[in-house]
Amino acid sequence: MTALSSLIEQKLTVLGTLMCQSFPDMDAHAISQQIKQYQKDKSHPIGELGYAVAMSDFVEKVLQKQPHLLAQWWKKSPTFADCEQYSARLNNQLSDIFHEAEFYKVLRVFRNIEMAKLSFCQSLNLASVEEIFIRLSQLAEGLIISALDWLYRKACTEMGTPLDEQGKPQQLYILGMGKLGGFELNFSSDIDLIFTYPAQGETHIEGSNARKPVDNAKFFTRLGQRLISALDDFTADGFVYRTDMRLRPFGESGALALSFSAMEQYYQDQGRDWERYAMIKGRILGAQTHDPNVTYLEKMLHPFVYRRYIDFSVLQSLREMKGKIEREVRRRGLKDNIKLGAGGIREVEFIAQVFQLIRGGREIALQQHSLLKILPEIAKLGIITQTQYQNLRESYIFLRRVENILQAINDQQTQTLPTNQTDQLRLIEACRHFTCLDEQNHLIECNYAIQNWQDFYRTLQQMQENVRAVFNQLIGEENNEYREENQWLDF
Repeated sequence: MTALSSLIEQKLTVLGTLMCQSFPDMDAHAISQQIKQYQKDKSHPIGELGYAVAMSDFVEKVLQKQPHLLAQWWKKSPTFADCEQYSARLNNQLSDIFHEAEFYKVLRVFRNIEMAKLSFCQSLNLASVEEIFIRLSQLAEGLIISALDWLYRKACTEMGTPLDEQGKPQQLYILGMGKLGGFELNFSSDIDLIFTYPAQGETHIEGSNARKPVDNAKFFTRLGQRLISALDDFTADGFVYRTDMRLRPFGESGALALSFSAMEQYYQDQGRDWERYAMIKGRILGAQTHDPNVTYLEKMLHPFVYRRYIDFSVLQSLREMKGKIEREVRRRGLKDNIKLGAGGIREVEFIAQVFQLIRGGREIALQQHSLLKILPEIAKLGIITQTQYQNLRESYIFLRRVENILQAINDQQTQTLPTNQTDQLRLIEACRHFTCLDEQNHLIECNYAIQNWQDFYRTLQQMQENVRAVFNQLIGEENNEYREENQWLDF
């Protein structure tokens, strides 16, 4: 029996025992026989379930807390088609929830079950690498917006409805930054958010006994604080998302929520190159197509990110930013880090986003959030060769596969390769064969000659070397930062 087969049998035995304890009418002997018969059969729900929990301890923990879900999956496996319509399904669950403790519980249980489904689909190759991180992003967006809507209604009941000077109701708008903004979220990622609202004003409550109005800044600050707590607080049911607000204007010392005009003033007067770099991924969450405030906010931020001229000035400051990251990696002794290390995910992102800043003002095709949509565009512009593009694309997808498998094991934010044999086995199993999308969004098979840890590590190193070679040629090492600028005129 292989190590993986042994792990599958062990996990299924634990879950089978749990089912018998949770549902006394179940036949323990029959369950045991089903495990023996189907544990190696990945075309049967029990075989699929065994494989999924062998690949992810997190999935096993979710099922242990949700025995009814376990009983469902024992008979019928989840499909990728089950991983959609997050907002509608969550709003339905929240419609009759009125107390904060219940609200917190619904969010967390919903999140964990949906993440377990996505881990299941990832392990069984029911979706491509790209489809998984798109769904992860859609799940996060659904949770954030549904939570915001519930909290907004509650806050309006308590403090009144925020109005502008013309008496129009005001809403909180949320910019999803980083991978959330690009529909590229990791399996266990922080979310970076910025809060903003259209205009100054104050709240209004109907009735003769109306309380004293609250100004909009205070209303939206309180609302933002409550949203962060709803997402970030750790309870008996876990958390929803670790929430980072440091990308907002003035960082940690700034107001939690700014009006549109205050935000515009900040980016005009004080916006720095690293903030332009971050704002490339900025996307309004839950945006309604015909909302004039969405249109205004997007038009307001656009010229800050994309300059009308070819902007070489940003290159030096971004090199310095990358140098700081590399020094921090060395200081912290980060070894085998697939995100921050040489040739890691961060360098692929850096290559794409640097040229979005330099050329994006004139090249409309570079004004997109998704890295995998940007890479072919910079190849078309001659910034990278077709071979470099293919190497970057393949390496990025492989690195993201490794990252998501790693994080799905225990729902932990890690990008460091494991040292224990069980987790190494999981990476070997997951990375020898998976699916991704080609440029036309057709599913294609990704197969690698990976039979052991040495094979995996060699494959990973080749991917990182391919990325590093392109990065060094285009961006340059920190100690090569004073190249002649005319070398960049070709870009």
